[in-house]
Amino acid sequence: MAQRSGRFPEPGLKAVALFEAIGRGEVKAIWIMGTNPAVSLPDGLRVRQALAGCELVIVSDVSAKTDTTALAHILLPAQAWGEKDGTVTNSERRISRQRRFLPPAGEARPDWWILSQVAQRLGFASAFNWHHPEAIFREHAALSGFENTGRRAFDISGLATLSDDEWDRLMPVQWPVNARHHQGQARLFGAGQYYHPDGKARLIPIQPRLPVAKTAPLWPLLLNTGRTRDQWHTMTRPGLVSRLMQHQSEPWCDLHPTDAARFGLEEGCLARIQSAQG
Repeated sequence: MAQRSGRFPEPGLKAVALFEAIGRGEVKAIWIMGTNPAVSLPDGLRVRQALAGCELVIVSDVSAKTDTTALAHILLPAQAWGEKDGTVTNSERRISRQRRFLPPAGEARPDWWILSQVAQRLGFASAFNWHHPEAIFREHAALSGFENTGRRAFDISGLATLSDDEWDRLMPVQWPVNARHHQGQARLFGAGQYYHPDGKARLIPIQPRLPVAKTAPLWPLLLNTGRTRDQWHTMTRPGLVSRLMQHQSEPWCDLHPTDAARFGLEEGCLARIQSAQG
């Protein structure tokens, strides 16, 4: 994350802008956790070039061999989903307890533990002295209510005082959970009030534009990537599960029959795909 002052008044760089800054030499170190940006981010060739030129690349992952870990100076063994203990929040704002159902493999450690150990060695022990994820949850909950006088939707300050046992038994609940909504809130904005001083919604007009990507003599086709039913992202984990390979055992490309004939492609043949980005 690139910050601009000691009090962090502005957000850090988002993913694409971050790797652009690494490529320019403005960011000297990066810690990548649980993702494979050398493959999953747009313009993968430029991302790999940025990582190859970065002074320090740290990667936390459950897979030792990915396109990104190959560029790491330090590789840390993280825990997989089934080995983690904590909470997860889904897209309908529902917080649920996640309980470990597999023992951690080898020397794998939780992300929070790795972060806290590094922070302690950097001299920030008092701020990262957690011993269990429940302590992190309480701190997170308290911070969500800090200086929040109804101006931010996310507020779970009502859960900041949970005991260890209460946290362990936490039932699924939709935020906000605070002094006003003790049991959570299933639907936001039901009363027609939004998180602005006048309570009104903000409608933002946009100017539609055509896609930035265009064909060229050297690049005559446009390709959209997609998902298969049983795989996700770059297949570093589910790609190793034979059962999940039975639906679609290999990648494929779909073309209009006219385009396929133009480039001499037939059903079942091999195709080599390359773009200006890699």
